[in-house]
Amino acid sequence: MQKTQKKKFSYYVLGIDIGGTNTNLGIAGVENSKPFLLFTQNYKTIQLDSLVPAIQKTLAFAKNKYNIEVDFACIGAAGVVSPSCDSAELTNVEWNLCSKELINKTSLNKVTIINDFQTIGYGLNLLDSNNTKDIFQVRSKKSDIGSLNETKIILGAGTGLGKSILTYDKNFNAYIPIPSEGGHADFPAQNNLEMKLIEYVKTLRGISQPISYEELLSGRGLESIYLFIRDTKASKETKYTKDIDNAIDKASLISKYKNLDETCKETFHLFTKFYARCAKNFVLDTLARGGLYIAGGIAAKNKEIFTSKEFTTEFENAYNRYDLLKTIPISVIVNYDVSLYGACYAAMYELLNNKNL
Repeated sequence: MQKTQKKKFSYYVLGIDIGGTNTNLGIAGVENSKPFLLFTQNYKTIQLDSLVPAIQKTLAFAKNKYNIEVDFACIGAAGVVSPSCDSAELTNVEWNLCSKELINKTSLNKVTIINDFQTIGYGLNLLDSNNTKDIFQVRSKKSDIGSLNETKIILGAGTGLGKSILTYDKNFNAYIPIPSEGGHADFPAQNNLEMKLIEYVKTLRGISQPISYEELLSGRGLESIYLFIRDTKASKETKYTKDIDNAIDKASLISKYKNLDETCKETFHLFTKFYARCAKNFVLDTLARGGLYIAGGIAAKNKEIFTSKEFTTEFENAYNRYDLLKTIPISVIVNYDVSLYGACYAAMYELLNNKNL
């Protein structure tokens, strides 16, 4: 995608979002502490042997087409990011990231690497809560609960389970995300069925340690729950069953058939309940009066599960602080480009901080 660049900006930054399927790069101009995305370049991740050629082509296009020179970049990476934010081991990608290599092989002078859910957090600053193409509101904010600067949180199931806590920076007038590995926290089973599910997943996945939330709230989590129901309840096979059995990506078909196939429907019933429980605990951990934002492809494609009775009942099911939970604003992020926006925002944030502006 290309956007017409008609004005000059004080600074330009490069934002990069690396996913298991797509790698997106975008250059933004910075004005009044806000990045404006000028154009994007899109690649299939599997077609890249490294990030270097994609960066080189993007920077060359910016120079030749718009006479823009960029030397500062931020990369949002789904994987394990080093504490110094200069390298990352990517998930579901055969190559890794090293900022030193990228600087040596391109014209960039500074490259910072952050967690993919941090980029979503930064990107939230650029979304419009009143625009249905950005945000799907499940439950809007009550006027009597806190200020606009209250803590916000992001939770999202996809290939894995991501979390981020957003605190308000008064000096920068924006929300700044804190990285988290909360998706790997232990899953709290509440009844015999859930205990049986845990043991089933341990055997299925060859896990001896406690089962984490991510093993249930993710694409493979959907598949695990589905197989558990199939195997323990001896569900009747249907034409949908055969499609799912033959599919490489079973989770997408389980989602597609959730209103047509009884096993898929029951799978989503449990998945929704677990999603709500995880969200409830995260809200209580962080006192997120500013709102819960649900991200990820599964949420965007299945928005209706968050308005369901199953989700609301489990989300508000608490011995204490039910009064708090029933007032928490809940939204689903539906803008696909939020991570790319966030990478540009993070690059701008680092650049302006380094320049002490």
